[in-house]
Amino acid sequence: MADKKKVYSGVRATGRLHLGNYLGAVKGMIALQDGYDCIFSVVDLHAITTPYDPRTLKQSTRDVILDFLGAGLDPAKCLLEVQSKVPEHMELAYYLSTIFPVSKLEDLPTYKDKKALHPKYVNLGLLYYPVLMAADVLLYKGELVPVGIDQEPHLEVMREVARKFNGMFGKTFPEPQRFATEGEYVPSLMGPGKMSKSVTGSYILLTDDLDTIRRRLAGAPTDSGKAGGDVPTEGGVANLFVLMSLFGGRQMYQKFEQDYKEKKIRYSEMKDTLSELIYQELKPIQEKRKGFEENPELVDGIIQEGSEACRKRAQETIREVKEKMGLY
Repeated sequence: MADKKKVYSGVRATGRLHLGNYLGAVKGMIALQDGYDCIFSVVDLHAITTPYDPRTLKQSTRDVILDFLGAGLDPAKCLLEVQSKVPEHMELAYYLSTIFPVSKLEDLPTYKDKKALHPKYVNLGLLYYPVLMAADVLLYKGELVPVGIDQEPHLEVMREVARKFNGMFGKTFPEPQRFATEGEYVPSLMGPGKMSKSVTGSYILLTDDLDTIRRRLAGAPTDSGKAGGDVPTEGGVANLFVLMSLFGGRQMYQKFEQDYKEKKIRYSEMKDTLSELIYQELKPIQEKRKGFEENPELVDGIIQEGSEACRKRAQETIREVKEKMGLY
């Protein structure tokens, strides 16, 4: 695969994936696995930088792998790893941390957001997060990273790290670029912000059945009595239209857009239609996932083989880095 562009992307081990993960990252992974040299990871080391339950971390990691497989990632076309099974991630992160200024990490908006969200859980790992993320990608000489637009600041850190290392020790790393997907920013069901499992009521899981999807969408706020004119660009109604554009196609979107303009939209109908459309996309994913869930030995083998193959590649990078830094 030396002639193929290298792709890396990781998803935090926070349990079952939601639509934001699927549209913002996993769909991009699936699109890339046929024509690129791809490694996709469950980044469990990142998950422990914010409050978590150690009793459920292992299952949360496995749930992400199952969602990967159910969504269509194919171990015959890409490598799947669990981050902590490849300790070279941490080793490279340390080497890179010796050349990157703390002040730039402190200024990152994601660090400030996490500090505000968990004021009693501000730890060195949280500050170090972008350096480890850079190491994740650079460890495999990643060139493309399928992530949402909100991750662009972290990608710029990766590029800065690569440039600085290359400048100090000679050309070693490419400067990773973001691979954009159609649903790179999936809004929260509850209004402002993106879909996130840290915000109650904001998400739909890939494993949700039709009744659960209906129930989640039923709680999405609307602006009853304010319809008419152009579709709003923010708020609960705007978010419903974004989801309709992602799952309903142009024709279905235009139907409800016209209803809105003519002040005859019925949000209950829109939510019910949207529930059906989302479930129809998720149903085959759920059926495929169930097949893997019922064959744990197969899943264990996929994780082990993928992580071992990744470790061999990682060791080559570490050897090169240590030589260039004068550690060999």
